[in-house]
Amino acid sequence: METTSLDPGALDAIIGGYIGAPFDVLGPHLMGTDLVIRTMQPDAAHVTVITSKKKAIPMTQIHPAGLFEAVIPGRKKIESYQLDIAYHNATTGLIDDPYAFPPTFTDFDSHLMAEGTHLHIYDRLGAHIIELNGVKGVLFAVWAPNARRASVVGNFNNWDGRRHPMRFHPANGIWELFIPALDEGEIYKYEIKTHYQNYTVTKADPVGFAAELRPNNASVVWNINKHEWQDEAWLNGRAERHDVKKPISIYELHLGSWRRRDGWQWLTYRDLITDLIPYVKEMGFTHIELLPVSEHPFDGSWGYQVTGFFAPSRRYGTPEDFMAFIDACHQAELGVIVDWVPAHFPTDEHGLGFFDGTHLYEHADPRQGTQPDWGTYVFNYGRNEVTQFLISNAVFWLDKYHIDGLRVDAVASMLYLDFSRKPGEWVANRYGGRENLDAIAFIQRFNHELHRLFPTAITIAEESTSFPGITRSTTEGGLGFDYKWNMGWMHDTLQYFENETIFRSFHHGTLTFSLLYAFSEKFLLPFSHDEVVHLKKSMLDKMPGDVWQKFANLRLLFAYQWSHPGKKLLFMGSEFGQWREWSEERSLDWHLLDQDPKHRQLQDCLRRLNGLYRTEAALHEEEYSWEGFQWVDLHDYERSILGYARIAPTTGETVLVFLNFTPVVRHNYRIGVPKAGVYRELFNTDAAEFGGSNVVNQPQTTTDKPYHSQAQSIEVTLPPLGAVFFKRVTDE
Repeated sequence: METTSLDPGALDAIIGGYIGAPFDVLGPHLMGTDLVIRTMQPDAAHVTVITSKKKAIPMTQIHPAGLFEAVIPGRKKIESYQLDIAYHNATTGLIDDPYAFPPTFTDFDSHLMAEGTHLHIYDRLGAHIIELNGVKGVLFAVWAPNARRASVVGNFNNWDGRRHPMRFHPANGIWELFIPALDEGEIYKYEIKTHYQNYTVTKADPVGFAAELRPNNASVVWNINKHEWQDEAWLNGRAERHDVKKPISIYELHLGSWRRRDGWQWLTYRDLITDLIPYVKEMGFTHIELLPVSEHPFDGSWGYQVTGFFAPSRRYGTPEDFMAFIDACHQAELGVIVDWVPAHFPTDEHGLGFFDGTHLYEHADPRQGTQPDWGTYVFNYGRNEVTQFLISNAVFWLDKYHIDGLRVDAVASMLYLDFSRKPGEWVANRYGGRENLDAIAFIQRFNHELHRLFPTAITIAEESTSFPGITRSTTEGGLGFDYKWNMGWMHDTLQYFENETIFRSFHHGTLTFSLLYAFSEKFLLPFSHDEVVHLKKSMLDKMPGDVWQKFANLRLLFAYQWSHPGKKLLFMGSEFGQWREWSEERSLDWHLLDQDPKHRQLQDCLRRLNGLYRTEAALHEEEYSWEGFQWVDLHDYERSILGYARIAPTTGETVLVFLNFTPVVRHNYRIGVPKAGVYRELFNTDAAEFGGSNVVNQPQTTTDKPYHSQAQSIEVTLPPLGAVFFKRVTDE
């Protein structure tokens, strides 16, 4: 080994791969009147410094592990140079030395990140293709404040963590390194050497913009600013479309199983432009909701166990492919909502868990840091940098991908410290209660910041308890969501419909109960993916009776959902009567549409409901107060009949809805109506075109016979297991 002025401890650290300050050793350094340049190049035979004046200066190998040094005397300043590296059987050509470049983080960046208020951390962390000092390359940055050493590794350095150790910023815990000549498509990870029993691990980039296709799990350098957006008109009109008085009808889907090519191959994001968008548009939905698209290693998690929070799944294409899909949705006047998972993350080694040898993202106490139901880690919402990571991730999807809203998964698991935990398995808050105060503060801040930056976007809570104020504004002490899934309505409704019709009269209150709390929150009525898995049966197969009754019941259920106050959501396949439970491993059973006309007729029924919901103001204008709803008859439990009116307050337009939950035709059924005139049947789930028995009504003129507390009434026929909508069309 040649002599060197390098401190023996620093020499051991750089050779041993545990140096925390590589720029103190590597790169150019002035020592008196000499310029000393060092580089770590394992397996190199020779390294030569090429000065800006093209002078070649051979470097001396000062350690057989591959540390080279050149001393250039008579220098008073650091000059630009390149390295010419020769291996025993190959050369690299001239390269720029990563350790000759200055730091890029500003004091302001450090300040914001240290206090956890940098809401665009994706502009600073991750891998960014930039030009620094006239040289193009990739700037890598990762938060790992407790690491002993962090390095960028990839094919470009044989995954050797000694070659590209990063610069550490103690003020904010960020490691950064600019590596010249790298470009889009480069595969990389961070090798983290920790203080924990010398534990060393390679981690995917927490802020990586793209990832390898599973089972591989490295991050991929990607330029996410290439797509030229064409959705300005949509974004400019989004405020009106998302007004609470406008219809929102959501088609929920899983990208990998909606349809497959040749029975097995995933459709790409660009395939979905031509296949999915026209279908959803033709079915009359206003929005699509995607099960999580963020990168995840296990198909069976459906995307809910995320490892790449900033990377759309590579299963279906590239980042710009996903952008093109969203752009096309907007140009087709379809909104895009994405499921977002800030409640937990998986324990996969390449993910966020125990990231720098400490419980960095998760709470260190397993009573607070693990989720027993799912075998996952729970985010530490009391740490500013963690909430900064999550809120910045939410901002990222709306900023870079023009997403129109986020549906936040598993909110209840965040709100309660004892969620799915037995006594002794959880820690009370500082007041002795079960509420997770840190999580509540995080959710409030998330909603406040997101609506401040994107006031026309919407957030939706999947929350299954009676926690108060989910959709109340944060300024009023609420959580600030725009909508909450009405899980109580969903549960009660399905419980009622699964009863044999002969027993439904004993459960009438199960349906009427929803109006006791329907206006306590801004509710969204969901029949989601969770209701058609794990032996719960498909929506069609849940219905009792023979095949005809199953279809009739499902048409009736949809009519009830679409006429009940609240925005709508339906999971894919339910609209045409999928018989099998949903599985992420296969396509929906689209062949049913050609095998049996009842499936296409059910599909037609739902399409008509979507059309009515969008065109009839009474069905959507006021969904969150009694101004938009009035009971006509809620007491006819013996015949299992419900009647109510939906009202448009601005015009007084009214749609009367009557639901017959038994297979018995109700002849000469009298309905009290608010005004005299002629009432037309607007919609009937029993119409022949929908596969019903065609018990329909001709226009009915009112009589002066009082009924249902009204001065006027009409006499109609209620179809078996059917829903009928009536609307006044003329004056008396």
